[in-house]
Amino acid sequence: MTRKKVMIVEDDDAVLEVLKVMLSKGNCQILVAKNGQEAIDLYRFAKPDLVLMDIELPVIDGITATKEIKKLDPNAKIIGVTAYSRSKGKHLIEAGALDIIDKPFTKKKIFQILERYTSVC
Repeated sequence: MTRKKVMIVEDDDAVLEVLKVMLSKGNCQILVAKNGQEAIDLYRFAKPDLVLMDIELPVIDGITATKEIKKLDPNAKIIGVTAYSRSKGKHLIEAGALDIIDKPFTKKKIFQILERYTSVC
């Protein structure tokens, strides 16, 4: 069975580590990008099954990165992860994200989202 790929796009090392630990319990390959440009480049190369995208990122923000990834692959499954207002989350949905996870999040919430949109991990 081929392992599913999940790309975490997060510039906060603490949040990144929490997500990596949560997802490492499942049967998925974890890819990491620290900014929007890395996310676009890595998506182009690796074609992950799911992307967890922070909104506030250096170089290129999560909203712009989401738009660019959706241009590369209109079927890309992107979930926004944010500590900011729902209005920024709304912009990410408009850019093509399927859903938003608010920070702080729980393991249960992460896996509910994963189950809702894909069978990864």
